[in-house]
Amino acid sequence: MCGAGASREEMRELEILNKIATTAELEKERAELRSAGQPGATVPTWSEGRPAVHTVNRHGWLSRLRSYFILAPLIWAYTIILGTVSLICSIFDRDGRIQHKFARLWSRLVMKTILSPVKVTGMTNDSFDNSNPRVYAVTHASALDIPILYVYLPFQFRIIFKSELLAYPFVGWHLRRSGQVCINQQNPAASIGAIKSALRSLRGGMPLVIFPEGGRTRDGQIQPFLPGAFFLAIKAQADIVPIALVDTFNLLPMNTYHIKCQPLEMRVGEPISTAGLTVQDTEAVSSKVKTAIEALHSASRTT
Repeated sequence: MCGAGASREEMRELEILNKIATTAELEKERAELRSAGQPGATVPTWSEGRPAVHTVNRHGWLSRLRSYFILAPLIWAYTIILGTVSLICSIFDRDGRIQHKFARLWSRLVMKTILSPVKVTGMTNDSFDNSNPRVYAVTHASALDIPILYVYLPFQFRIIFKSELLAYPFVGWHLRRSGQVCINQQNPAASIGAIKSALRSLRGGMPLVIFPEGGRTRDGQIQPFLPGAFFLAIKAQADIVPIALVDTFNLLPMNTYHIKCQPLEMRVGEPISTAGLTVQDTEAVSSKVKTAIEALHSASRTT
């Protein structure tokens, strides 16, 4: 959809985004090789010098049975029941505000069910001051990251998500009908309409949540960022608030339904300004945010 509706400026910006996306894909391929143990793959600098952590396996067969036969069925029940009600409400709620409340209720039920208390650190009034446009950049290691954000971010927000999620029943339907922002990562030009809508929403005061890694990590390490994720923040001259979710990979990694109940942390960093920056600064902004998130993620646990 790069067609007649796109201006010359938009075309130039899309060329930059496509170039950035190509570079980022190469970095992500290297990260996947690293996680698979292939030679020649580099280890991220944020993990260098960190002592090895030896954990005792406290999640044996009883934990697995609890997860498969109690926790997961309950979460699916919450999803089907509240998802159905939310979809009905979407007929009358075009801006997604009522649906956000249902998503928050669903998230509270999920967090109560999984018995994993979350400690929030670094949160100040300035962190969540949305009088000016704000983008919240969050690590993504687990499907349960979303409920944490809905419970502990105390305001309405919208999420930028990849188009593949639309294929999931209830979840995809909710995303489509609740004002979230769908981006086609393989073809940014196809997302011009969504980008314009998100930019208007962001400038109008609706905060956006982004996962700059582009998807969940497969090995628990922070993956290379997709710099294009910060395109909207720069265009709206929005501050970027880095957030690191700690231990959610151990809670529920990819390709499993075994929820390993344990304490978690949500670490909030200082806002990073994009005032005066242009799209040409996207990679520099991405690097700065990534450094901030890595520092948050690797910091020692507080007591």
